[in-house]
Amino acid sequence: MIIAQNISKTFRLPIAKEGRFKGIRTLFSRAYREVPAVQDVSFSIDSGEFVGYIGPNGAGKSTTIKMLSGILHPSSGEVLIDGASPQRQRQQVVRQLGVVFGQRSQLWWDLPVRDSYDILASMYKLDARSYSEQLATLQKVLQLDEILDVPVRKLSLGQRMRGDLAGAMLHNPPILFLDEPTIGLDVVSKKQIRAYLKHLNTEWGKTILLTTHDMDDIEQLCSRVIVINRGETIYDGNLESLRERIGLPSKIKLTFRNSVSPPAEKLTQLPFRVTAIQDNLLTIECNRNEVTAMEVLRNVSDWGDLVDVFMEEPEFEDVIHRIY
Repeated sequence: MIIAQNISKTFRLPIAKEGRFKGIRTLFSRAYREVPAVQDVSFSIDSGEFVGYIGPNGAGKSTTIKMLSGILHPSSGEVLIDGASPQRQRQQVVRQLGVVFGQRSQLWWDLPVRDSYDILASMYKLDARSYSEQLATLQKVLQLDEILDVPVRKLSLGQRMRGDLAGAMLHNPPILFLDEPTIGLDVVSKKQIRAYLKHLNTEWGKTILLTTHDMDDIEQLCSRVIVINRGETIYDGNLESLRERIGLPSKIKLTFRNSVSPPAEKLTQLPFRVTAIQDNLLTIECNRNEVTAMEVLRNVSDWGDLVDVFMEEPEFEDVIHRIY
């Protein structure tokens, strides 16, 4: 459905002159420097996949989205959306795409939301029946009734984001590109947006590429993650494989009936590490690729009467910080 073949994007930025009359000197003698934003990135996304595209600020995420959607032309390489180029066959491709940029609205600022939808429906040449049916569906799923007749400039951030998502879905495209759609939203609004995106993917079969800095978005929504840093792809796979690759320790908290005192001579010989002992509570860190939870329990079973076990996997945000 989506193919990026060795795409790169380099921007030419003017170098400002220094010293007296620098403005005039820069005007008549321009020097440039080249800044690579994306370098030789390749991936393919199948129909119905929900893929997270993540990386630090300036990694090249938004630039990639703009090349995939045809807003920017790659300096080299090629993009194909359902077999067509978004740069050379733009009208054909945009009918397949819904694009949302979290920091920029596609709705008209001073118009009521409904008027913006009317304009978008006209741009996509939707017939009256299709437009009416799709808008009715979106009203129900995204709870749009309260905002349809309100000017966009008067909407809260969460309301505007729901409005933008509906605008991107008016022509019912099979592919969605979402660039930080939950940025700045409160907990309730994020929950609503995530529920809608999950519904689009699982119930409607939409193919979704999501960029975000919110690791909860990735964990709750994405079956696959692509990590980009300094314009280059450094990981492409599922979340569990990424955790295993980093090898961050799992925590196991054991509660004993009475105070616990592990034999000191054995601690250095164990395939795990005891990190805290507090009365009857023991905290252990271990690499689950090297030792199983059952092996840990067998090793500690003769230290006392075990009454409770709590396992805590590494936070996904810690995994991402480690890979950067």
